[in-house]
Amino acid sequence: MRSVASFALVAGLILAMGQVGVFGWLDPSELTNKLPISGLQVGYYRGKCPDKSIDIQGFIEHIVTEHYYSDKTTLPAFLRMQFHDCFVNGCDASILIYGSATERVHAANAGVREYDFLDDLKAKVESICPDTVSCADLIAIATTTVLKLGGGPNYPVQTGRKDGSRSNAGDVKLPRPSVNVQQSFEFFKAKGFSLEEMVALIGCHTVGIAHCGTFQNRLYPGNTEYDPDMDGSLRWQLSEKCPQYETSTQAVLLDQGSGGYSNYYSDDKFDVSFFHQILQQRGVLTIDQALARDPSTANTVRSFAGSQGLFNAILAQAMVKLQAVDVKTGLDGNIRKVCSKFN
Repeated sequence: MRSVASFALVAGLILAMGQVGVFGWLDPSELTNKLPISGLQVGYYRGKCPDKSIDIQGFIEHIVTEHYYSDKTTLPAFLRMQFHDCFVNGCDASILIYGSATERVHAANAGVREYDFLDDLKAKVESICPDTVSCADLIAIATTTVLKLGGGPNYPVQTGRKDGSRSNAGDVKLPRPSVNVQQSFEFFKAKGFSLEEMVALIGCHTVGIAHCGTFQNRLYPGNTEYDPDMDGSLRWQLSEKCPQYETSTQAVLLDQGSGGYSNYYSDDKFDVSFFHQILQQRGVLTIDQALARDPSTANTVRSFAGSQGLFNAILAQAMVKLQAVDVKTGLDGNIRKVCSKFN
């Protein structure tokens, strides 16, 4: 299983109009009106720095943009961090806390990265606008920025989150990649997402990688996860990377339509190729492939495969909701001085 410049209603990348769930035909500029989130707002930091002329959100977006163009793998990295943070105790930057028993060290968060970048970014922000911007908002702004830069939806990020004061590895309960659609949906439904939104969020696998251990059992008969219907050429290619009875640290692209195996970080384009691939039985993870086979989600997969605009519109809706899951605002949280440790 993410990202992140100022939103413009006319300039830049505008979401194609699409039929968006219960909201009907929706323009992205309407998202924050259609999804009221208590305590969060677009432009929350305007005029809040000691020097009120400082555009601190623009400053953050500029640094994130430079970082993205120096390393485009920041797109899947921030998407993963955002999801893993928000689905454990809410979007409160608890995943950033360093320690021997924190969320950060849980096996489910292995491979989550950009911690050092966020600590450095926080230091820069504190130097010109102290005690103002939360680490939780840094994650949200960064994720939104790189998502747009990679070709995903351009939506106005809401800010005003506070940081949490708890980070416990025992709290981490995230769905494994081997779950089926209904098991996955129980997890998403508990956080307020529709099936359509779940498919859009999992569709973020159009960027990023998977290591052998997350799908190896799908390749070989005799395993409970063995998938006899996987595309034969994909099975051969994956087995070359992940031989049977061997523990491999190799990784492959989650979207098999976007790049080769020699450079598995090459896929940085946010598109609908992922949906075409799973319709061709070329999904790498069990849950990815299940989306195209399960009757409850197959039509949504086909719709997204046929329309980048529709996918972007639904994903924008889902991202606004994701970034508001169980947020802490007002006196419920605090603003850390350093993102990797409590005040």
